Amino acid sequence: MPGAGKSTIAEGLKSKGYEIINMGNAVRNEAKNRNLEPTGPNLGKLMLELREKNGPGAVAELVKPQIENSDSEVIIIDGIRSSPEIEVLRKYGTVKLLAIHASTNTRYEFLQQRGRSDDPKTKENFEERDDRELGVGISNPIALSDDAISNNNLTKEELIELSFAKIEEWLK
Repeated sequence: MPGAGKSTIAEGLKSKGYEIINMGNAVRNEAKNRNLEPTGPNLGKLMLELREKNGPGAVAELVKPQIENSDSEVIIIDGIRSSPEIEVLRKYGTVKLLAIHASTNTRYEFLQQRGRSDDPKTKENFEERDDRELGVGISNPIALSDDAISNNNLTKEELIELSFAKIEEWLK
């Protein structure tokens, strides 16, 4: 779910040499191409429009060129939201899912601290975003993940190290 710590992990793993592809950035780039301001409501509407027009795996389709142009054997995909996106990604190799859990209050606090242009400004906006994410099917990848980490009482460093250790274990 938004604010659980996925992007924090991705940045930490990038510093350890992993290639990162961020699905949210793909939507933000599409918004830029359409001259849309990258607000939460605009990006949410765009995400839904892309899925309605191009199918439920549409956002994963946006990152295909990055995957195809990559020389990396392991790519970390930040921000998978649905099972159809996973199916698109499986065309390129093995997909392992690491779910990051955090309580509603923890996620809201993280998003308030992050301060990105599309982060919810109010608790109501936060709840609307959660509802939108649940509506596109984010609960399925979370429920079917290969492993999970709870990020309620971890430091940033602990979260990154736990994730790194899990991925390294998968690669053995």
